Amino acid sequence: MLGLLGATILLSLVDVLQAFAIEKKGDVFKKTACPAFLIFENVAYLADMTFELPCKCKPEEASSVVWYFQKNLHSHETTVLTDFNGTVVVDSSHVRAGSDLLKRFSIRVFSLIVFRAQLGDSGHYLCGTKEGLFFYGYDVDVQPTKQIAVAFLDKDQHVQEDYAGKEFTLFTTFWDWSGCDRCGVRGEQRRIGLCYVQSARLKPRYRTALPNVTSCGSSAVPAPFQRLTRLRSPEVAIRSCLAPCPEREIPKEGVQSISNIIYKLGEKPELPRVPIQYHRQPPRSDLVIRCPGARPEHAVAWDKGSVRLYRSRYLLGVRKHMRLFIDHGNHLHLQRLRRRDKATYFCWRQGELVAGFQLTVTFQPRRQRSPADPESVFVMRAVGISFAIIVGIFFLIHLSHWSSQVFGKVAKS
Repeated sequence: MLGLLGATILLSLVDVLQAFAIEKKGDVFKKTACPAFLIFENVAYLADMTFELPCKCKPEEASSVVWYFQKNLHSHETTVLTDFNGTVVVDSSHVRAGSDLLKRFSIRVFSLIVFRAQLGDSGHYLCGTKEGLFFYGYDVDVQPTKQIAVAFLDKDQHVQEDYAGKEFTLFTTFWDWSGCDRCGVRGEQRRIGLCYVQSARLKPRYRTALPNVTSCGSSAVPAPFQRLTRLRSPEVAIRSCLAPCPEREIPKEGVQSISNIIYKLGEKPELPRVPIQYHRQPPRSDLVIRCPGARPEHAVAWDKGSVRLYRSRYLLGVRKHMRLFIDHGNHLHLQRLRRRDKATYFCWRQGELVAGFQLTVTFQPRRQRSPADPESVFVMRAVGISFAIIVGIFFLIHLSHWSSQVFGKVAKS
């Protein structure tokens, strides 16, 4: 009975908080007037990132919104993104990169959230009503990571220089440096850069942060320029860093003394005190490990036991024929597993050690086959048939040779 009462109170509290959020949003909508002529705000992200598109304006009488997606403006193919309730909550840890857009979106208080964006998600997003009245629009550019340019600043490598053409200029706009991905030891930090173009010939229906500047994959770029913008790819700069670890609570005297006794006995565990997951994989298989709660824009680091897997050596594309590498979405890949891959792998998120993954590569012992096994029967039958065919050919050759001698003697006589 008490549990039911608690659940009822909790649901009521959720409704109150959502109503409060909608009311606060309503204050914003009262101050923000919708444009008389629908224009599209340009935004750009890297593939596999999660982004949010707020519906920045709507009439006060509209209590819910519907989101529409069009790959090309004025296209007859339109995808409707709505649950007509606005309360869909998606667990991003269960969202796969290859999933359809309809399985990767969520609407929360008039805002559209797209999880693990793919290249095909680039296009026009419109906020409106189910009757087809539009309030606000976005021009979303999802840029690829397959051809991303990497610069390790510690190795005196440099980011890409601007590319200047007759009617346009290509350049990179960098985000702020991420935090250090480890603490207490040498770590690394990244700076993500996206491709942008400057030109006086951009289409006027698109709103940009700076005049005559938009992302390279934007629909504001005229068709003749779109092939030229492929001359430049997004990039990432990486450098070393060192950050102190936050002070942790010192254990009490009794606990500390017990720890000292265990250490003297040589039984002190060496593994960090983080949640450990256990994986059993067959040999020659592939494994991808994801750091819990991490997103592509987060500062994430990986260790194999006490060995630091720095991006300067283990980032995807740094060396050829890599079995162990980190992709640009911060996932750890182990391909064609071998016995020596058995270890405990640790991940850092935003400078804090958060999880461990104990990997075991299982080898099944070979079992002795009996003559009654289907495989043994098949092999013996194949060998018997082959032997019979060879013997038959041998006898045919000798029979033809004997026949030619007999017929030759008869012909002479």
